[in-house]
Amino acid sequence: MNKRIAIFPGSFDPITKGHENILLRALPLFDEVIIAIGKNSNKQNYFPLELREKWIRHVFKNEPKVRIETYSGLTIDFCKKMDAAYILRGLRTSADFEFEKAIAQNNKVMAPEIETVFILPVSELSAINSTIVRDIVRFGGNASPFVPEGVDLKF
Repeated sequence: MNKRIAIFPGSFDPITKGHENILLRALPLFDEVIIAIGKNSNKQNYFPLELREKWIRHVFKNEPKVRIETYSGLTIDFCKKMDAAYILRGLRTSADFEFEKAIAQNNKVMAPEIETVFILPVSELSAINSTIVRDIVRFGGNASPFVPEGVDLKF
């Protein structure tokens, strides 16, 4: 039997409780989930890559099925490199759905063997996103209720 490997791509700038929830609920579906931190040269990240990776490693340190990698380029190319047949994505809103649906459909044309799996966050986490968390931090607010335990946003 082939190993069921999923890629959970994102910038995780920073990781939120929503990301954590999606991943924890996806774990029973897969043999391994690779959290793939995207390096996008066209995007200015708020938190350094090394710090984002450190936080994710801390959050999932007790999850043997979770692996953390960084990548650049197309997610489907990274999937092929990692022998992953699945892309894991979270959907918070209908706008997320439309955006993610378009990406998934284009990915399917380019790589028919790779499936995109969507998971909805629990309702109490659906309003959390990294942009809002960054704004809270940027303006001196307390963002700790929105990130997993052990993620210290003061750097």
